[in-house]
Amino acid sequence: MRDEELMLRAIALARAARRHTAPWPAVGCVLARDGEIVAQGATGPYPTGPHAEVAALRAAGDRARATTAYCTLEPCDHHANTPPCTEALIAAGVARVVVAVGDPDERVAGRGVARLRGAGIEVETGVARAIAARDLAPYLHHRRTGRAFVVAKVALSLDGRVAAADGSSQWITSAEARADAHELRADSQAIVVGAGTALADRPSLTVRGVDAAPARAPLRVLLDGRGRVTPTGPLFDPELGPTLVVTTEAARAGAVDAWRGAGAKVEVVAPAASGRGVDLDATFTILGREGVLQALVEGGGELVGAVVESGAAQRIVAYVAPLLLGTDGVPGFAFPGPRAIGDAARWELVDIARVGAAARLELEPQPEPQPGAR
Repeated sequence: MRDEELMLRAIALARAARRHTAPWPAVGCVLARDGEIVAQGATGPYPTGPHAEVAALRAAGDRARATTAYCTLEPCDHHANTPPCTEALIAAGVARVVVAVGDPDERVAGRGVARLRGAGIEVETGVARAIAARDLAPYLHHRRTGRAFVVAKVALSLDGRVAAADGSSQWITSAEARADAHELRADSQAIVVGAGTALADRPSLTVRGVDAAPARAPLRVLLDGRGRVTPTGPLFDPELGPTLVVTTEAARAGAVDAWRGAGAKVEVVAPAASGRGVDLDATFTILGREGVLQALVEGGGELVGAVVESGAAQRIVAYVAPLLLGTDGVPGFAFPGPRAIGDAARWELVDIARVGAAARLELEPQPEPQPGAR
């Protein structure tokens, strides 16, 4: 097999491991000789599981000598929960290492590649980079910025409404779309809603009916700048998962103590610049500190609109249903928007699929044009 085929195999291994590795990245490693697979491995469960390279080397034993290692992420070169993967690759006598994506973690950031080359190992980088980088996007963003990678999820009518004029919204989309949204939850380490959604829906924000359950229940995050939500219902049931409330100094008296008394963690941040809600940059920085690589924002048109308008969203997943709710329906992206079409934020459609009767659209911010580009 060729280098790219073997790297795609390593990427598939990483995908299968993705729900038990955070805040580590999900990495795959294939050891091959003359194009034939000798052994393979993926990142083990955080915080004790082996890194992918070590898992593959253990599976290979003495057969690892003179192989090529295909690694979806640059091997680490520092001591943390585990010893450096570079040392393990060097000690095993690996002859060549092929890397898809460099690791921006300041403890790695090229040091892994340099260490391997310094030991006389041939290193090639960038093989299947685009595919691996997309899978690793939450980790890469987290390590570059310290903030969680934000996915804004919304279920819409064909004319962009999340609820009818009377506020009813169950169910706009199909059962298949709702099941797919739970897979999104399972891929995320936090699920975020606003006070309006918490009051209207009393959500549990749990993962249900997925193909592979995450190792830990996602953190349920409530954004409630004024202290409107009382600590009752499934959102504050500790048996269902941990809860974090992000609020401001404007929260009503006693709200913070009540939330903490119910077992929730509470963080106080500045209000949003608009005066409505909480500061989103501070919120996603807090989630980054909590080890959240990917945060799924689910709550309401106002919150989703604020996240998109502020530039905090790195990805939008929209489930679009074949029904019309008209101008009196509740908009899915509730923000004023630009006055002129030329000022509108541009998004790139990166994936589209049919899920039951709904269409699933996945979008990312359109890259800024490079200077001199035409």
